[in-house]
Amino acid sequence: MLRTATDWLGVHREQVNALNVYPVPDGDTGTNMHLTLQSVRRELDTCDTSDMRSVAKAISYGALLEARGNSGVILSQLLRGFAEEVRDLPQIDTAALKAAFTGAQKSGYKAVMKPVEGTILTVARGIAEGAQTGETVQEVLENAVATGQDYLIQTQDMLPALKQAGVVDSGGQGFLYVVRGMLAELLGEALPAAPEIESHAQEQFETEEFGFCTEFLMSDAALPIESIRELVAPFGDSLLVVGAEGYVKGHIHTDRPDDLLAAVGRHGRMLKTKVEDMAEQHTEILAASGAAARAEDERPTSGLVAVAAGDALVRQFRGMGARIVSGGQTSNPSVQDIVDAVHSVSAERVIILPNNKNVLMAAEKAAELLQGRAVVVPTRTLGQGLGAALSFSSERDVNELISYMRESAERVTTIEVTRASRDTTHTAPDGRPLAIKEGDVIALRDDELVYSGGTPEEAVLALVGELADQAEVVTVFRSAQTAPEKLEQLVSALEERLSMADVEAHAGGPDLYDYLVTVE
Repeated sequence: MLRTATDWLGVHREQVNALNVYPVPDGDTGTNMHLTLQSVRRELDTCDTSDMRSVAKAISYGALLEARGNSGVILSQLLRGFAEEVRDLPQIDTAALKAAFTGAQKSGYKAVMKPVEGTILTVARGIAEGAQTGETVQEVLENAVATGQDYLIQTQDMLPALKQAGVVDSGGQGFLYVVRGMLAELLGEALPAAPEIESHAQEQFETEEFGFCTEFLMSDAALPIESIRELVAPFGDSLLVVGAEGYVKGHIHTDRPDDLLAAVGRHGRMLKTKVEDMAEQHTEILAASGAAARAEDERPTSGLVAVAAGDALVRQFRGMGARIVSGGQTSNPSVQDIVDAVHSVSAERVIILPNNKNVLMAAEKAAELLQGRAVVVPTRTLGQGLGAALSFSSERDVNELISYMRESAERVTTIEVTRASRDTTHTAPDGRPLAIKEGDVIALRDDELVYSGGTPEEAVLALVGELADQAEVVTVFRSAQTAPEKLEQLVSALEERLSMADVEAHAGGPDLYDYLVTVE
């Protein structure tokens, strides 16, 4: 049921995005909820589906691991509440299903410091109430959907932003599609066609400063969740701090993302972060909807899908016309994730950039399943992906683009600076032996381990220095774990050594790396 619910929401993702105006009109609710469910599906694919505890853990852990945005984090808690109710049962009967929807509702409300009616929480309450009246599993789901729909319609009159835009709540609509997808699996219904998007509710709102949607996933927390919530609360609003399976997930809208992440990072091991400028997202939506209005009957010749992590790199790929699949090193997307992304692109044919050697096989399998609609340009690093994307044009035929994009990719050298996860010995390509201890700084050039020891900044300077004669543009991305002043000092040192090259710097690199550097 959850696998089908993921596909059902995927079909309606852009419609849900088009409704999104609360708490800010950034137009990503459907995407965030779908990414959250895709993570659940990945966990379900690897768990023991004959054991209820294994399934329940997969649901809770998968939902929290990739929960995105306000709506995605709340969805993760709804799913967690559902899973907790069935964890110890041999099977889910009518009574268990009723209790699970009630548990979902309670878990969702508990996750929010100041619950607001007219949101996904209201619809979750309606779904739980409707579920109580059924006598069979089918009736439970049918009544849950019907009552949830009634509550969804009422949301339009509960919040001024929804009333102004003339829409229902996007998160509530998304959750209703999840339950509708569960019912569809029970009834054996085929997926519907994606609805046409005639307008975007975000057009009702002028661009203004919305702040940064900031998220973190942490393990080994030294403070209880309530204390972390209190620590984060002064930084902004739309606050959610939740936990499951030993992890803590946080979401907040703030004007000071770097300060917030630094404050939280002192109390645990930061695994993932995400920072997105909501005003920029809103502007992109308005531009896209305006383009659609001008040429609603035109279908682009070519589309682009890129696997990427790190908000700065994601922004760059989006700016070059790519649909993003979240993932990369240590967080590989599934074949289905890539297929879903291609299906969401309206172009006649689509180019896929895997941007990681471990994603390449999944990308090629996705292209095979798509039966000629997609082709893979085999980029093995994010730097190669950025280089390839620079040559992309939606107006040119895919067959023409492939060779240009391959050539552009090969002109970029990628340097990744991270930390060793274990003790090991390694021989560098030039024959040098590297004795590496757990926690040591290590650096990879085009996916080959070539350096160890010293500081992250020394690693960058050493490897970029070797390319000084050919470097024209050097771009440095730092992750949230790297202090801004360290980046400033590194850029100054690079500019001094590379007098003939342009040096650019961005916050928002992938969390796995202290620095990710591209050299062109």
